[in-house]
Amino acid sequence: MVKYSLKSSKSIKKIAMDLCKDVFLDLENAKRPMLKATKCSLDNSLYSPSLGYLTPGSKKVRTELNVSSVKKMSRAIFMLDILLRNVDVGGVNTKRELYYICKGLLKQNQELKPLDFDEQSESDSIIDFICEIIECYREELNCFANDRGGQTYSKQLVVTETLPGGEKAIIDLSKLGTSPFMPKNRPQNLKLESKKPIDFCLVVESEGTANTIVANGITNRHNCIVVGAQGVPSNAVRGWVKRIQDQLKVPIFFLGDLDAYTLQNIYRTLKAGSASSLIRNADFSAPDVKFLGVLPKDVKKYDLFSYDVKETDLGEMRALKKAKDALNNDPFFKSRRNSGLSKILHWLLENKKRCEQQAIFSVRPNDPLTFEKIILDKIESGSYV
Repeated sequence: MVKYSLKSSKSIKKIAMDLCKDVFLDLENAKRPMLKATKCSLDNSLYSPSLGYLTPGSKKVRTELNVSSVKKMSRAIFMLDILLRNVDVGGVNTKRELYYICKGLLKQNQELKPLDFDEQSESDSIIDFICEIIECYREELNCFANDRGGQTYSKQLVVTETLPGGEKAIIDLSKLGTSPFMPKNRPQNLKLESKKPIDFCLVVESEGTANTIVANGITNRHNCIVVGAQGVPSNAVRGWVKRIQDQLKVPIFFLGDLDAYTLQNIYRTLKAGSASSLIRNADFSAPDVKFLGVLPKDVKKYDLFSYDVKETDLGEMRALKKAKDALNNDPFFKSRRNSGLSKILHWLLENKKRCEQQAIFSVRPNDPLTFEKIILDKIESGSYV
């Protein structure tokens, strides 16, 4: 099992420069340079219950200079130069911005025209390739895909952020009124404290539903944290929830829809990371988060409105197909530790139903606190996986 951790800027630059020197020396000696990168895919994913997240195995992807690979390798060196410049000067860019920076540089130098990117997806894959070679996080190269760490509400949470210049910024969430705290995608710069002991953190798949229960007063009545995860969690969201887990040591619960997509793509990514980001899962996953629901037993217990998955719904059928594949091949769902989650996938495959988290509002429609009461009842009774 291979584990990676954050590297210093000095270490990253040394690895990158040694890599470039090796390529140059091979060319001078009429040898074909070869780049080796960590293989970030499911067939190189390992899951250890003691760690709680997916890590890379020993498989490497080897790219040797030849007619078919010359463009990829040249693009990698070209993009690496841009990223290292950012590291040197402290510049920050998104993947989209880097795509246009490349466009501008290539426009200025016609000799580089063969390296041009037709689509952003091409430059994105080169950035990922570089990270897999150096074995570093994209964020360590000052490249951020999404800088927003989930809308967060609490009356007890105080965040101290270390700014790029070294000064400190203190944010007391109870002083923000109805505005949420929006943590940046640099979780290592955040120190968390609570004015009173926090009972739980609730991560809600739907940002809108998170806003609703906060507006209805859940953070006034309970010492808690509510985070709107905005669908599939970005690195920023994952890193932020990881920070809550590690620094506050509070129970964390995830609330989302009862469907295969939510369980595999949203919850699994938050809890254990993903196969495509094996290198960064250690710092961008929260293994302690529990699946609060919606659970199959909730559908029956609360008589929740649910949908039949129709064969004409291609998106749902694809998700179920992936669920079947996950049960057979995904080390996370194959682990005995996650057998409860695997049972939910089996239930979804057998019953071909889905139930949205908002269906909880239908239980007692005249009571605006219905959602909150059911959530608290589930937490207190241990009705989660």
